[in-house]
Formats: sequence, structure tokens, C-alpha cells
Amino acid sequence: MLTDITVRELYELTREGTELEKDQIEYVSLQGWIRTNRSGKNVSFIALNDGSYFKNAQLVYGAELSNYAEACAWLTGTAISVTGLYKATPEAKQPFEIQVTEMNLEGSCDSTYPLQKKRHSFEYLREVGHLRPRTNTFSAVFRVRSALAMAIHEFFQDQGFVYVHTPLITGSDAEGAGETFTVTTRKDDNYEKDFFGKHASLTVSGQLQAEAYALAFRDVYTFGPTFRAENSNTTTHAAEFWMIEPEMAFADLSDDMDLIEDMVKYCIQYAEDNCPEEMKFFDEFVEKGLITKLDAVKNAEFRRMTYSEGIDLLKKADVEFENKDIQWGMDLNSEHERYLCEKIAGGPLFLTDYPKDIKSFYMRMNDDNQTVAAVDCLVPGIGELVGGSQREERLDMLEKRMTELGMDRSLYTWYLDLRKYGGCKHAGFGLGFERLVMYITGMENIRDVIPFARTPRNLMF
Repeated sequence: MLTDITVRELYELTREGTELEKDQIEYVSLQGWIRTNRSGKNVSFIALNDGSYFKNAQLVYGAELSNYAEACAWLTGTAISVTGLYKATPEAKQPFEIQVTEMNLEGSCDSTYPLQKKRHSFEYLREVGHLRPRTNTFSAVFRVRSALAMAIHEFFQDQGFVYVHTPLITGSDAEGAGETFTVTTRKDDNYEKDFFGKHASLTVSGQLQAEAYALAFRDVYTFGPTFRAENSNTTTHAAEFWMIEPEMAFADLSDDMDLIEDMVKYCIQYAEDNCPEEMKFFDEFVEKGLITKLDAVKNAEFRRMTYSEGIDLLKKADVEFENKDIQWGMDLNSEHERYLCEKIAGGPLFLTDYPKDIKSFYMRMNDDNQTVAAVDCLVPGIGELVGGSQREERLDMLEKRMTELGMDRSLYTWYLDLRKYGGCKHAGFGLGFERLVMYITGMENIRDVIPFARTPRNLMF
């Protein structure tokens, strides 16, 4: 009996010890791409990957094959279809092999194919971004990225959150930093005659719109692309990236932290459960000890500390920081965040109540009128992973803060209305999806966890 099957299904059947009865599965049909082709005089081996699984299937073919000489010449990257006899090989390195009875060429691969068996640098692979998902590392990265996207949706949907699609084109800058991409049909800056009759930008955040929906549905979340025109070439910045932004009505900062902690732990467990082979690969070849590090976070109780307490501890630290000027009111660097969570907390840490001058206008002012109800979730290895806050629900306080910052309140009339018409305490946070993928895979550059990176002077694909 001939069965069409994928490499993933073969591994799952083998791993589960399912008996492949001869009247159920004997001969199998596969399609995929050649990773390696080791040819011999009478017997040869192909490592075949069909995209369904991280690992390859081993094909064994011999001189009795009618097109044996032709098959021996097929190069890495060639697309083929195969029929063969399934054989379990529990004593061998691979759990099974396919003894080929028929093999056909589906698409040849030119000898100039830039991906060969040798290890390529990540920098080189960015230059062939359309081909890099065929490598082991990026096959693993983007399979984990896919799983984590599903983890986000399952986590929030299971708790009754409503998924809101916030606009990509907006008339206001949620962060107030002004680093936006203009959306226009004109060749000048006369935006009153433009498509929207005003200056329009690509969104930097869906948070403000999500707040409007939270005050109708109670618990909502966004998950979509955002854009920042920040001319930065660091390993953590990109012009286009994906953001997860939940908002909860009738919630305060403590509720916000509880949700963050639950979400981070859920995502780690989801990746380990659904991508075990990929996680083993990252642990062995990308970041040694990655799984141990993630398990420690997954099993930890996230500690909580105020920003002011953190500054006092940094001042007393017997450490030569690169930025030694530790002062209240400073925006902490990654080295400071890592010291606090790795050396002081010994694990994940929530740092709360930041100075108002280094945080966004929408964050709730604390009673001291100097700090706001903001929180950053710090994790070992990278520092900040998630940032959130309780939002300012008091109309007079929000208007006062916007005036202090010189903001054009006419752009935010609808946002202020939310405080006038049944406003209540509410809170939320933002998680850069690529930062989450980087943390869980151990990859060090944002360009390597997004399919086609958009960075300054880089629009190749």
C-alpha cells in the first residue's frame, strides 16, 4: 500500500512507537529538497527535507534504480519526488530510512546555488534572505516564530481577550517621539491637500486604539506590524517589527504584571512543547545552556522592585559599568537592567514606578507627581523584555501632562473622550514580538528573527 506522507508524520509515527503494519504503511511517497547527496558506486544516500519538520529523512538508493547515474549527480537544493519502502532503523543515528524504488526530478538546482554544506555566517545569509530559510538555523528560527505567534493567540484567546486589528495608518504618534514614516500621495508637504486631508504616518503602536476597544470589551489585544523611522543600526532595532499590545479595563499595574508573567511563562512552555527539536538545536549550536536559562525563568517567581530602589542598588554596586553615571532620572542601560535581574534578583524582575520624564504621556501619574505607574519586565541575558503601565484615566491629569509636553491636543480629542465617557482604570503592555523570538531562540540580532528585515538603507527583498 502506497501512502503519501510528510517527514514530520514519519518522525511522529516513529517517535510514538506506532506500529507501521504492512497492510497500513509499507511504501511511502515523499516530496522535498535535497540537503546532501552522498553518491557511491552501488549505493547512495540523500538527506531530504520537505519543510514539514526540522530534521531530514534519509533516502537510500542503489544502482538498481533506472536513473541511478542521473540521481547521483543531483545537487544540493534540487527538488525531487520519491517512492520507497519505509524501514525502521532504531539502532542507527536516524530512526528510519526510506529505501528508494523510484525517484524523479521535480526541479533542478543550478551549480551557483549559494547554500552549501559548509557553515555560513549570519551576515552572509542576510544577503541571500530569500534562501536562508532552507538552512538549519533559519528553518528552526522561523518555525519557532510561527509557534510563538500561535502561542500568543492561544494565550489571550483562552482568557477571553478580543483580538483587535488596529490601523497601520494613523494621524497621531502614540509614543510622542516623532520617529514616524509619512504616508503621502504628494511630492510636497502640503498635507491639507493630501489623501487624508492631514499628515498621516505609519503607526508606531496600536495601543491608543486598543484602549478604545478595552473600554468596550474589557480585555483586548493587538498583534500586528508597527514602524519606527529611527536611524539605528543596533542588533535590536528595525524599521518594521511586530508588536503585541494587550489592554485590560478595571486593571491596575499589579494586574498588568501578573499578565506579563503568565504570558512569558506560557510562551516558553509552548516553544518547548511544540518545537523540541528546534529548541535542542538552539541549545547546542546557538546559545549553550539556553533551555536551562528559559526553564529557570519559567519556574521562577518574578520579583518586583521600584526604579528608585534599583538606582540605589546600582549606586552601591561594586561593578565597573560602562555607563558609570548612575543618577535618579536616567534611562537605564541594558547592563544596568541585567545587573539588577541577574545579580540582585537572581532571575526575572519587574522594575516599577519610573520617573515621568523618561516615560510616555499616557502613563498614570503616581501620588508623588514625580513617577508614573510604569513597569519593565527584565529577564536574565537581555534585560528589558516587556514594557507596560497603568494608563492615566483622569482627564484633568492627562490634559495637564499633554500640555507640559507641548502636545497638540487636537490630534487626541477622541483619546481624551475615552476619559470623559465612562473611563475607568485600565492597564496594558507592549511586547516586541521579535524580541521575544530572540530571547527564546538565543539569536542575537533582530535581522535574524524576522523573514525580511527592514533596517536603514536595507530594502533588498
